[in-house]
Amino acid sequence: MKIDYTIFNQETAIDRFLFAIENDYFVEAHELLEDDWNLYKKQGQKEKALVLKGLINGATALALFFIKKKPEGYKKVWPAFLKYIPLLDHIELENKEKFYEAKNILIKINSQIKIK
Repeated sequence: MKIDYTIFNQETAIDRFLFAIENDYFVEAHELLEDDWNLYKKQGQKEKALVLKGLINGATALALFFIKKKPEGYKKVWPAFLKYIPLLDHIELENKEKFYEAKNILIKINSQIKIK
């Protein structure tokens, strides 16, 4: 199914990502940072790319749990968010406060998950 991304009419990728995760569009959120992630990788900006990879994996993990109903997949992917997101403290990013906001929203949503 092709997603109509026009519902995400925010100006920047991080704004679209924030809108998506705030509205439980976790599957779609996963796609919204991929272009920037790939650009940073191509430019050799590894730590910036890894921060985006962490956010992407955070959204993917929540999609696996809440939408796909695959808690085992969630358990495998959420650690990638935890691994890469601390790099946010050490890099320069435009609108960095929005990346922190995304991090905090993902953590808050994740706190609702109870797995044995």
